[in-house]
Amino acid sequence: MRLRDMSEIDFSLLLSAITLSVFGVLFIYSSGLNSSGALVSNEYIRQIIWATAGVIIAMALSMVDYKRIRDISFYLYLGTLALLVYTCINGRYVSGARAWIGIGIFGIQPSEFAKITTIIFLARYLDDSKRTPESFFRFFISCIIVFVPMAVILIQPDFGTSLVFIPILLVMTFIAGVAIKYVFFLTAVIGFTGVLMVLPLWQSYILKNTIPALLILTNARFTAIAIMALGIIAVIALFGFIRFKKQYFYWIVFGVAVVIISLGASFMSHKVLKDYQLQRLIVFMDPDVDPRGAGWNIKQSLTAIGSGGLSGKGYLQGTQSHYRFLPQQSTDFIFSIFTEEWGFMGGLLVFALFLLICLRLVRIMKTTTDSFGAYIAAGLSGMFIFHFLINVGMTMGIMPITGIPLLFMSYGGSSVLSAMSGIGLALSIYVRRFRH
Repeated sequence: MRLRDMSEIDFSLLLSAITLSVFGVLFIYSSGLNSSGALVSNEYIRQIIWATAGVIIAMALSMVDYKRIRDISFYLYLGTLALLVYTCINGRYVSGARAWIGIGIFGIQPSEFAKITTIIFLARYLDDSKRTPESFFRFFISCIIVFVPMAVILIQPDFGTSLVFIPILLVMTFIAGVAIKYVFFLTAVIGFTGVLMVLPLWQSYILKNTIPALLILTNARFTAIAIMALGIIAVIALFGFIRFKKQYFYWIVFGVAVVIISLGASFMSHKVLKDYQLQRLIVFMDPDVDPRGAGWNIKQSLTAIGSGGLSGKGYLQGTQSHYRFLPQQSTDFIFSIFTEEWGFMGGLLVFALFLLICLRLVRIMKTTTDSFGAYIAAGLSGMFIFHFLINVGMTMGIMPITGIPLLFMSYGGSSVLSAMSGIGLALSIYVRRFRH
């Protein structure tokens, strides 16, 4: 990298990430204090090391031409996929998932790095296939590239991390010019699957009554009958579309396909997801279902955020964290501690920094002359936006608890290093945005 290139680095993007990392260290330190003011955790020291290493990695990647990574993207993708499989077999359990590998207190979470390598490899495929006339085949292969690591992560099972791959896929394929009907189809399937997955839980734990029609969501026999009946309808409609070329036949096939896939996926989700993961969905709908158990997290998070008021209680003056009312307070609920001590204004600052990061990534995506770089920037923007919306929404009670960290701020080396690697890639693209 030439010295002149250093002056062209997007410092607003880099400084936003560094500022959020500094906030993370400060409030991980705060979360380590108890009610008497004594420090009972040294997590902040490790976070300083990881954040520093992350900045070094980001700067190092900014000096490397990102196009060189293109040639090894497939091997990076296969390497992380192999690590994911190894983790499923020999990894260690943390928070109910076999998602970590390592020795002693040191370990890595391969799924965090799989997000970055999947973005790079998918960007390469979309760039290589941009002249392919058949949009469906292009979208289908893109889905395979993303769903393979996503499926392995689900087996661990790490439901939250697996969800991050969905916005990455949708944003990248949309920006790559894949027909909007395919992107809309997948979005509809995901949304409808979520609704069908929640309905049996709502019936059992909140309504506390039986709705016979909902048996097709929980009874294997009824589910199979419903899928077969819908399949017959789809075949008839498909024949009608081929024979008469009427557009409404096409949309019948489209809608029925969404229902069939969603029905099957929602049924399987209840077989794959663990009880504690389903419990999180239940308490999201009504925390009072289990106020001393799974609903405790949401209630204490809302208490912490609400007690912060406009300007907060002051740094190191929080009570919810120091009295240990918030479980996983340095990871999942770091934003709750932040807003308790720095209030609404502090929360706005975090919002503004993440917004700036996303706007700079969009700027990079729009200005670069290389489509490979543009697709990487698109994938990174989808990843950062989703992490922020889900984690902050989770702490505010408007999203279910999924265990997704707040990038840069939550405690954890793998999430910090992978996020900073993404920033480094974006910086490299920005510096070389006018070079084709």
